[in-house]
Amino acid sequence: MDKYSVKCLQCGEVHDSYSLNCKKDDESLLRAYYASKQLIPTDMPGIWKYYNWLPVTGIIEDGSGRTITYKSENLALAIGLEDLWIAFNGYWPEKDAGMMTCTFKDLESFPTMQRLKELNEERIMVVASAGNTARAFSHVCTITGQPLLLVVPKESAHRLWTTHNDNPSVCLVTVEGDYFDAISLAGKIASREGFVNEGGAKNVARRDGMATVMLDAVLTMNSLPDHYFQAVGSGTGGISAWEASMRLVDDGRFGNTLPKLHLGQSLPCAPLYSLWHDTDAVDAACPDGMYDDVLFNRKPPYVIKGGVKDALDATGGEMYGVSNDEASNSQSLFEKTEGIDINPAAAVAVASLVQAIEKGNVCTEDKIVLNITGGGQKRLMQDHELKQLHVSLAVSAKDEEAENKVIKTVAEKFGV
Repeated sequence: MDKYSVKCLQCGEVHDSYSLNCKKDDESLLRAYYASKQLIPTDMPGIWKYYNWLPVTGIIEDGSGRTITYKSENLALAIGLEDLWIAFNGYWPEKDAGMMTCTFKDLESFPTMQRLKELNEERIMVVASAGNTARAFSHVCTITGQPLLLVVPKESAHRLWTTHNDNPSVCLVTVEGDYFDAISLAGKIASREGFVNEGGAKNVARRDGMATVMLDAVLTMNSLPDHYFQAVGSGTGGISAWEASMRLVDDGRFGNTLPKLHLGQSLPCAPLYSLWHDTDAVDAACPDGMYDDVLFNRKPPYVIKGGVKDALDATGGEMYGVSNDEASNSQSLFEKTEGIDINPAAAVAVASLVQAIEKGNVCTEDKIVLNITGGGQKRLMQDHELKQLHVSLAVSAKDEEAENKVIKTVAEKFGV
């Protein structure tokens, strides 16, 4: 019996395990369905602890980390909660947290790369990112040797650091524009011969990799939570938490109620918040002025079948808009009470939780999971030297020759 199958949520058709789209309905996500109906953790390293619920048939043995879930004492006391659990994704050796990129995007990159290996894929993988995803894919591609083209906004280049001494498999291109401009350019290049797109939200490996945050939390708590908090850009992490929760309900051992999703975005650039509340929370200057512009995506998977709207509707969820002051105060509060630095995006999640408490959306005794999607960079710098990735080419989103310039640079980089 196959380990898993991949089906279209709209028409129900079973597709090839490595498919990204339904040929009949492109307005629907595909979803992985696993032969094992119960979550059985393995003794394999990192994310592969959850191998039975990952859409892969092998593992990358080196380099992966996983979520570390623990019960909060000090932050919980400070904000008046009795049953708050932190799902920490980053570097914190004192708690055995070992994500060397300090971002939960590692959870996406390793399963995605493993699937490419299973396909014996030799084409150059193209990844568009506002920073964290690019860092995660750079990390795994350096380990596996898979050639990688990263396309990121110019203003995000500072996030492209590594702990590796050399990254010969990575070509970094910056775009003078925002994340959507990077996505557009990357999409054009990925459609060319010799390149392959990693798939974004449509890739079940990316979603089920992020879903391991919920798996780790539930295994640690031995029950599903009442509420789940996360900051989002595209919202794919929220979709992943919902999909994991449905599998855990079907497991039968952890409860029968889906956790309520609470997803936060950074004002004044909050497209998902705008869509959910039917308001205007996207400034013309976006992503300028954001607390963390990795949370900005102009075209998130909101109305697509199985997308963010479906996840919020199914769980009775809520969207939050967080100001810079709220995020800054929440970041300081978390770092003071929990004793580890966190990424700005994670601070938006903490601020969303504070808002929820103030609005009465959660009760003191509720079981709550707070996803800290990135943290420990300052702690990592105590143990490792961080090296900036070399920019191979800088282009403007308005340059009609940008695509050809990138192709030429990649050919020179990889000798193709």
